Amino acid sequence: MPDAVLSIGSNSGDRVGHLRSALAELAAWVTAVSPVYETPPWGPVEQDDFLNAVVLVSDDGADGAEWLRRAHRAENAAGRTREVRWGPRTLDVDVVAVDGEQSDDPGLTLPHPRAAERAFVLVPWADVDPGATLGGVPVADLARRLPDADDVRRRDDLSIVSR
Repeated sequence: MPDAVLSIGSNSGDRVGHLRSALAELAAWVTAVSPVYETPPWGPVEQDDFLNAVVLVSDDGADGAEWLRRAHRAENAAGRTREVRWGPRTLDVDVVAVDGEQSDDPGLTLPHPRAAERAFVLVPWADVDPGATLGGVPVADLARRLPDADDVRRRDDLSIVSR
């Protein structure tokens, strides 16, 4: 397993550019990046579709709190504001899992408490790391069980990785 699994998403402004900016902020630690997926928004706020990806990162010295700080730096660099809960975002970076770390801290619960319910996380994660597990269950199996997994559309026409 990589040191950490991060989920990145954007549905406001230059969505591809915002995902690329997240990768640029995290470049020193990125080991793999999933393809880009497009997904409908979730929640009570009317908004545009998201572009999502999963990023695998590694840094021997980083714990969950450090990955969260790095995630927030990437969001801030993309102009992320937190005005409306579940509202549109220039960039959202979630810490999904950190190498065996468990935490019930309200500031950073690990593994992410809703990861197993989020097809927009599980589908790209299974794509980039087919052997991944969450809570001892294969991520691909968790994704297949979700009714909205078919709504997660792979966008092979988009790339966020520099070539």
